[in-house]
This record gives sequence, C-alpha cells and structure tokens, in this order.
Amino acid sequence: MPVSPIKMADAIRVLSMDAVHKAKSGHQGMPMGMADVATVLWSKFLKFDAAKPDWADRDRFVLSAGHGSMLIYSLLHLTGFKAMTMKEIENFRQWGSLTPGHPEVHHTPGVECTTGPLGQGLATAVGMAMAEAHLASRFGKDIVDHRTWVIAGDGCLMEGVSHEAISIAGRLKLSKLTVLFDDNNTTIDGVATISETGDQVMRFKAAGWAVKVVDGHDHGKIAAALRWATKQDRPTMIACKTLISKGAGPKEGDPHSHGYTLFDPEIAASRVAMGWDAAPFTVPDDIAKAWKSVGRRGAKVRKAWEAGLKASAHAAEFTRAMSGGLPAKAFEAVDAHIAKMAETKPANATRVHSGAALDHLIPAIPEMIGGSADLTGSNNTFVKGMTAFDTPDYAGRYVHYGVREFGMAAAMNGMALHGGVIPYSGTFLAFADYSRAAIRLGALMGAKVIHVMTHDSIGLGEDGPTHQPVEHVASLRAIPNLLVFRPADAVEAAECWKIALQQTTTPSVMALSRQKTPGVRTSGEQNLSAKGAYELLAAEGGEAAVTIFATGTEVGVAVAARDILQGQGKPTRVVSVPCWELFEQQPAAYRKAVIGTAAKRVAVEAGIRQGWERFIGEDGAFIGMTGFGASAPFERLYKEFGITAEAVAAAAA
Repeated sequence: MPVSPIKMADAIRVLSMDAVHKAKSGHQGMPMGMADVATVLWSKFLKFDAAKPDWADRDRFVLSAGHGSMLIYSLLHLTGFKAMTMKEIENFRQWGSLTPGHPEVHHTPGVECTTGPLGQGLATAVGMAMAEAHLASRFGKDIVDHRTWVIAGDGCLMEGVSHEAISIAGRLKLSKLTVLFDDNNTTIDGVATISETGDQVMRFKAAGWAVKVVDGHDHGKIAAALRWATKQDRPTMIACKTLISKGAGPKEGDPHSHGYTLFDPEIAASRVAMGWDAAPFTVPDDIAKAWKSVGRRGAKVRKAWEAGLKASAHAAEFTRAMSGGLPAKAFEAVDAHIAKMAETKPANATRVHSGAALDHLIPAIPEMIGGSADLTGSNNTFVKGMTAFDTPDYAGRYVHYGVREFGMAAAMNGMALHGGVIPYSGTFLAFADYSRAAIRLGALMGAKVIHVMTHDSIGLGEDGPTHQPVEHVASLRAIPNLLVFRPADAVEAAECWKIALQQTTTPSVMALSRQKTPGVRTSGEQNLSAKGAYELLAAEGGEAAVTIFATGTEVGVAVAARDILQGQGKPTRVVSVPCWELFEQQPAAYRKAVIGTAAKRVAVEAGIRQGWERFIGEDGAFIGMTGFGASAPFERLYKEFGITAEAVAAAAA
C-alpha cells in the first residue's frame, strides 16, 4: 500500500522537532509548517539525484528562510544524500556536524547556498536563475534546462534586498524561478502584522511576477500550483498559507513557536496529534523507503543528460566553464597590453585602466558577465561589442542592474555558485555599504565574484563627502577571504584583474580612482601585484633611511615624495601595496624583506589609518584621512587634507 504523502511530510516534522529538541536550540516552526509544500516539491517536481548532488543540470533549491534549516537537513537525509546520516541529524547545531544552525554551501552536500541573513537566499537565487538562462542560451536547452526554487518567509520579504531581487527578476522575466512564500503571518516578535501591512501578493504582481495563493497543507492544490508555475513565461510566486509548527499539537499555529523549543509534554502531544509512535530519530521502514525512492527518481534523467552531454559538441567547453577553468589563451591579449602599458606608462584614472584591461579580457573569457548599478559610464565595466543580458534569449553578457547595489551583489553570488559564469559589476566604493552584507556572504561562501568599485577616495572631488569613501577600504579589508585591490596604474590594474580571475574560492574588490594618476611601473614581465606588496623603487645612495608604503593613486604621491627625500640626501624606497591580503599569504622572509629595516616608515593612502600599523608599526607616520571629505576639485582636496608629496616628505624628517 502506498505511503501517504501526509506521513512523508510528518517524517520531516518529527525529525525537525526531535533535532531542535535535542539541541535545545533552533527553529522547528517553519520546517513543520512547510513540510507539506516541501514534500510535494521534492517528490514530484524537483529535478535532482541524491546520488549525485553536484549534477550540473539539477534544479536549485534555496532555503532563504535559513533559520528553518532542519527542513533541508531532513529532506537530504530522507532522500538518501549519503553524507546526511541520522547521526548528523542527531548532531544538529553541534561542533563538526553537517547540520549547522543555518545551511552552509560547500559544507553540507545538497545545500546550494549559505542562508540565514534573511532575504539574501532569495536574492542569490535570482542570480542562479540568471546563470541558468544565460548558459541555456550559450549551450542550448539540451544541456542546460533546470529551475530554481526558493522557500522564503515573512522575514525574507520584509528585508529590503527582497524588493531589489524581485524587481530585477520581474524585469528580466526569469520564468524558471519560483518563490514559495511560507505565508504564516509569523515573525519572532509575534504575528507579522504587528510590523507589516503590505500585501505581498500584490507586491510581486507589481514587480511583474505571476502569483497564486494556495492552501499550504493541501497536497493536491500545492501540486496544481507548482505545475502551473512551470508553465508561466515570468517568475512565479506561490503564497502558501500555512500554520507554523503544523502538527505540534497545542503549539500548532502559535506564532511564538517560531523559535520556541518544544518541551517533552509538547513533543509527546505532537506525536499523538500526528499518529507517530516511532522512537525519536527513527523513521518507519515504509516511510523511509518511500522517501529513498524520491531520492532515486532523478537518476534516469541524470544519466540520460550525461549521455547527451558526452555526445554534444559543447561537452568540453561546458565542462570547462562549469569547473571554473579559464580558456587556454585567457590572458594572451592582456599580457601584451601589460607589456605596452609598462613601456608607455600612461597617466589616467585607474577606472579607465581597469576598463582597458577588460577590453582584452572579455573577448577572451566568454564566462565573464558584467554589469553596473546604473553607473556604467562611471565604472567602465562595459566593453564595446557587449550586448545586454535580457529577455527573450539571455545571450547578452552585460546586466543593467539598476540602482540596486545589494541585490546586484547577492545575484552575482548566485551566478557564481551556480557555476559556468564569472560575474563582475560596478558601483561607487562609497556604496559598498549598501552591498556589504552580500560581499561578506560571498566571502563566507567562497563565491568567485569581482566587485568593481570606482571613485575610491576624496579624489573623486566635487560630489563631496557623501560619495567620498574614507573608511570603506579598511572595512572591506576586515572581511575574511576577500581580496581588496587598489591598483596604482595601468600595469597593476591589469595584473589585479588577472589575479581576481584566477581565484577559485575568493571574491575580489577592485577599488579604482576617478582622477588621473601617473604610470609608475616600468616592467610587466612578472605579476608583482600577486605578491600583494613589492618594492617599486629602491633607495639610491646607500641603505634606505626611509620606506614609503602606498596604494592606488597615492603611489604617485609616494614616488614624488621619494624624489624630494632623495634630493635631501635621504635614501628612500617606495613599496606599492596593491593587496594586503595577498601580502599576508607570502612567506615570512619575503614580508620581512619588503617591510625592510628603514628607521623611518611612512604610509600614505587617502583613507583612514586602520591596519597600516602592519607596515609602519605603532610609531610610523601615516598620511591620510581622519574624518570625512569635502566638495571641491580633487587637487584642492588633497592639498587641504595634506595628502601631498611635501607632507609625506615632511613626515619622514
């Protein structure tokens, strides 16, 4: 006799309830409430094979409401993902387990992205759908044809990033994206309506989505709604009316059960209410077999797809792109460009130098997909010949994100996690604060994303202190697993692009100037920026008495200061520091040699001092900013704030 789908859903409820109870920490409310929806999705619609979690053409399932992590852990265990044993379920939220408090990609097989900060899972999923659409255009639907499914709750849809994400998705008509809204009117403080009066259904409709409302506990109606979603020509949102902690006896529907760990009597009452008499962490054989069958359901489709890929003319290129490997001659053109720049030493803004490097990289690396948050002309992220990524064929490689920095950064994370594309996009560095949460999450996930951030200092000039970043470079350097580049000229800009593109598990930030800066490198044969810091100019006339450290546009200031000091009979060396993080990865002997033994060390950067002690010590001199900027031409600003060659030379006295 077939197992009832309700009993299959109850298996999710009981495992979630037991794991949270044992850990005395976590959220069983959402997993229990959305168990019916998840059961229908995974058993009838989701394309996956539990035996091959990384199958390239699988559907992507994103639990944006990451606090309900026991929902996905239960599903992974029940469907037979090898790594998700019952022991892992029992060790929920414990040290070393595959069941951390919130789902983490690359940690738990079957988890597509790290979620927890509400709304970001939804925004990341938009990027996954974008990557699928683009790759389907590039390689054909025989190779790329899958959907992205998202479970999001009231909290996800309250967060501002959700507005940006659904707006982008609606504009692009990403028809293979479906959001399943856990519409239970619940947040931690109580019913959601104590802080929300908006109509989520109408909001999605206004953003261009197809929307349906369904009873989230009626399996037949859920299946009909999911079937409907697969036939739409735009993204879909299904508002699933649910009861939080469904099946939890007296706590069913109680808004306080969001983060409330059930006590023993309540656990017993829940088991009675569900008619579940198995011991804790035990799934009856018939139910377990039914779920394992679900996990094997996609094996035939997966094997047929693998055979089709093997026979395809696109097989090698698709496999290379999905693995993250670069084309054989990816850097041939840009290397020639570097050699020319080292010879000619052009003076220009580093944003222009970055754009020039992209001119040579975009044609050579078809995986690169660019964009900008409505600042294309300022960010220099567009290369001649690129076309817009847009409906209906999505073959274009340039995304017009609109003024949506946070949504843009989160979508790029999703594109990178999906695989097959290398996303980069631009905004002003001062607006890194808008996208910082996604930058941090990208670093945590190891997403290969490149954030182009121009107008990197007070040197942007007349727009004034609201747009002039002073603490932003330091704040980005504080994020683990993030490379922050501040190149000095055309050679360093191109070198930094090469480094960023060669990363596999690390995102990058390119901090680039608006104002012109002189060329300082006379050789491009070796990628010196890859060392993070290097001696640009040695001292002349004896052992160095002064070492000047600088980044970006201030390297030119350091070189001019060196000329002054050398003229005064003080042997001075200049060290360019394009990337602190790479410098820290160098051997101790190299770091010691670069810092040197000069009695006087000075650092110059048009930002705050924080962190520069690594190079100059507590007693070293720093020339930079101690407050906000002002509105004026950049030459006047540098003079008024004392970021000049004369000031650097004076500090070395």
